[in-house]
Amino acid sequence: MEDVGEQYSFLFCDLCGNLLSLKSYKYAKCSLCGFKRPAKECVEQQIRYTVTAEDFRRELNTLEPFIELDGTMNVKIAMQRKVSNILCSECKEAGRKDAYYEYYEMQTRSADEGSTVFYECPECGHSYNLNN
Repeated sequence: MEDVGEQYSFLFCDLCGNLLSLKSYKYAKCSLCGFKRPAKECVEQQIRYTVTAEDFRRELNTLEPFIELDGTMNVKIAMQRKVSNILCSECKEAGRKDAYYEYYEMQTRSADEGSTVFYECPECGHSYNLNN
């Protein structure tokens, strides 16, 4: 059985491996180094290859992903909230003196940056966040 590399070697330059071009009916020439192969060596050579549906999809960038997502980014995360010692500014203006913010931390930026602290009042729903 003939080696696959040898089967197609007539297409490539013996010196640099570049693809040869048929510049005339007498020879195929390497555009990089100038090597010439007599056209007689290329006569009646056959090249066969198979193109699959996957090859077409890959070329057209229409391959199906391995994982299909529903397209939504709605993720509910149950966070354990802590009670801060900061009074809610909205409730404080309304005269309440016992409404403290609850808070939790989350890494919303890259790992080498600080976390974000989210504050929310359980009484009135007022919220804000701080980047550390």
